[in-house]
Amino acid sequence: MKRKIYSKLLEWKKQRNGATAVLIEGARRIGKSYIVEEFARNEYDSYLLIDFNKADKVVSTWFDTMLEDIDLLLMNLQIHYGIRLTPGKSVIVFDEVQLCPRARAAIKYLVADGRFHYIETGSLVSIKKNVRDIVIPSEEEVMPMFPMDFEEFLWASGNDILMPYIERCFEKRQPLGTHHRKAMEYLRTYMIVGGMPQAVKTFVETKDYDKVDRMKRSILQVYTNDISKYAAGQEYKVKSIFEQIPAQLQKQEKKFRLSSLEAGAAYRDYDDSFFWLADAGIANICYNCTAPNVGLRLNMERNTLKCYMGDTGLLVSHAFDENGKVPIELYQKLQLGKLEVNEGMIVENLVAQMLRTSGHKLYFYSNSSREDASERMEIDFLTAKNKLTSRHNITPIEVKSSQRYTLSSLRKCMDKYGEYLTTPVVLHGSDLKEENGILFLPVYMAPLL
Repeated sequence: MKRKIYSKLLEWKKQRNGATAVLIEGARRIGKSYIVEEFARNEYDSYLLIDFNKADKVVSTWFDTMLEDIDLLLMNLQIHYGIRLTPGKSVIVFDEVQLCPRARAAIKYLVADGRFHYIETGSLVSIKKNVRDIVIPSEEEVMPMFPMDFEEFLWASGNDILMPYIERCFEKRQPLGTHHRKAMEYLRTYMIVGGMPQAVKTFVETKDYDKVDRMKRSILQVYTNDISKYAAGQEYKVKSIFEQIPAQLQKQEKKFRLSSLEAGAAYRDYDDSFFWLADAGIANICYNCTAPNVGLRLNMERNTLKCYMGDTGLLVSHAFDENGKVPIELYQKLQLGKLEVNEGMIVENLVAQMLRTSGHKLYFYSNSSREDASERMEIDFLTAKNKLTSRHNITPIEVKSSQRYTLSSLRKCMDKYGEYLTTPVVLHGSDLKEENGILFLPVYMAPLL
């Protein structure tokens, strides 16, 4: 399937020409290995792929014993895998590099050698045990990868003209008109299926939601197994958070309450567990910003957060579990927009996924003042301009899943922080419009913010 990261790899190859290695980092089952091997096969004369998940142990030891003789290391790798590499025209791929930290550390010397290009893939690459006793090479560029975004889903569905039209309407601030309904149908399908390539492939080939659900559940089981296997010393905490994500998101405020896990729990005791889920790509963490002004990170409060699933299709299967599968009737209601409850959490999770995939850090604003009603407000998301100025840096974003809603929090935010805000945005199920200084956008335009 066509993925945008392929063009980023082409740009890296052209601009760096071996001066750096690239690390494709992201969750399991999002297609890292597949796209990297496709790139290596298509763009180089030859390639050597080392999958550390199944490589012989002797291969891993070479990165300990042969770094002082790069010629010997490269010769052993070519002989072992039966691949002849051509200087300047070949690439070596370290797949699942987190399983061999010494190979990652060796990138410094391999890049300096200059004979070949190097691509790494990995998940959990920042977990303490995966970086212990190694120096992270400065010659390594990290390129994050996510589940398939909405446009990639459209490509997989055979539609490569809808998103350019959506972009055009967004730039000109024009509604889609007669095409809005079709765009929403695609968006709802994407919300149900999600962006995991295996789930998308299953849907495109079969249009069978039962088969899609089984595929998504197999991926969720992989994640559960990974927690048990790799979250050393904190398996219980990580698994408890993971299991609680749907229940926490269906609350009105959606803030994660540690009291649901254990009485008297403190965030300092769970901080590493949230980080583990975020580093694994399983979850997207959204932190409270105590004042939406010049810099969001400057006002980040780590003790108040929302925890979204990294893929919304997986959230649907994770949240609605009837005897081990999501009832087909629920999928049908989601497709038609007739799910009476819980849809708000799904749509908000989808927006979080879209913003994160577009490169945004996730922040929200919450003030539960009991003294002053004008101070009491909840803004779903805040994004900042790429280049900060002294005024008008922050975009407040409200997500509305139903046709009837109020905007009291957004208007309070505009009154109190107006000098710091760009045009406020409401993401909803209707077409684009501008009204009273607020930009109302259909949810499928969220990636364009």
